Amino acid sequence: MTTTPDPLSIRPAETRDLEAINAIYNREIREGVATWDLDEWTLEERRGWFAEHDEGAPVFVAEIDGRVVGFAYLSRYRGKPGYRWTREDTVYVAPEAQGRGVGRALLGTLVEAARALGIRVVVAWIESENAGSIALHERFGFVLSGGEHDSGRKFGRWLSDVEMQLTLEGPADPDAR
Repeated sequence: MTTTPDPLSIRPAETRDLEAINAIYNREIREGVATWDLDEWTLEERRGWFAEHDEGAPVFVAEIDGRVVGFAYLSRYRGKPGYRWTREDTVYVAPEAQGRGVGRALLGTLVEAARALGIRVVVAWIESENAGSIALHERFGFVLSGGEHDSGRKFGRWLSDVEMQLTLEGPADPDAR
């Protein structure tokens, strides 16, 4: 049974969180396959990334007892105007906080943020063997919509991914700019 840690809080990320976000992400670069980045990010790169996120592509952090233990964000999808009602979700949780409801709280926050923005579709690209992330997305109603076989390489092996998507109600006037 997964329990939600107490006290867990989810809030919009701030500049002061970037070192913690970077530590979680860089650990995944070194040890995991949730990201296919091979080189760790500098704090300067993280600041640039954060500056690109705005109210249409929010970033959230999860804290337990005032310590950042996870982060999640929505990204604009493919950068073309026709995709303006689509966002990609990303969720990272520090190893010591995994299995404690942090990912569920972060993804729930992203789905609600997408609804508030009038987003039609949220997509997730997940490494195909990441059963935990796939199950988490399924709990929120995401369905398998595609994937890529052997499209990435890390740690001396080929990696595949699956695409999942959640269709929401979407914008009241999708043709409005």
